[in-house]
Amino acid sequence: MKKLVILFLALFSFSIGYSQKFGYVDTDYVLSKMPEYKEAQAEIDQLSLGWQEEIQEMARKIKSMYSELQAEEVLLTADMKKERLDEIATKETELKEYQKKIFGFEGLFFLKKKELIKPVQDQVFDAVERVCKEQRLAIMFDKSGDLVMIYTDPRHDYTDYVLDELGLGDPNDVIK
Repeated sequence: MKKLVILFLALFSFSIGYSQKFGYVDTDYVLSKMPEYKEAQAEIDQLSLGWQEEIQEMARKIKSMYSELQAEEVLLTADMKKERLDEIATKETELKEYQKKIFGFEGLFFLKKKELIKPVQDQVFDAVERVCKEQRLAIMFDKSGDLVMIYTDPRHDYTDYVLDELGLGDPNDVIK
């Protein structure tokens, strides 16, 4: 136990001598200030809405087919009823496949979002990298990511530096 405490103290004192500077940035806030991001997000939202309307129309047709079947059920033979049910099942399968093709993992929605958003995110990441080099930061955290930060000291917030690097900073804000 005593050796463990000595080892911990030695590592702690060693890390104090070679401490590293760190900071954090709120990339969601930075992205919200970028016109390119807003345009890309608007295009994605418009595409998504169109796809959702197509899917809803397909679902309405299937529901209509069920309603017609129920209304005509007494007039249909067993083979005719089976044929209609098979047709409805085929349409339901097509709907599920279409939903998966559009909104599934690696679907069209995902790919289009990646295509439109990635260049904007790359601009932010490049700006973060330049700020880290200018400010001599070893580590930069993303406040908006999955990393939970219970408390953040504002003096370690480099969001304004990144905004300035992207040319989006407030000209009346003096951060340096």
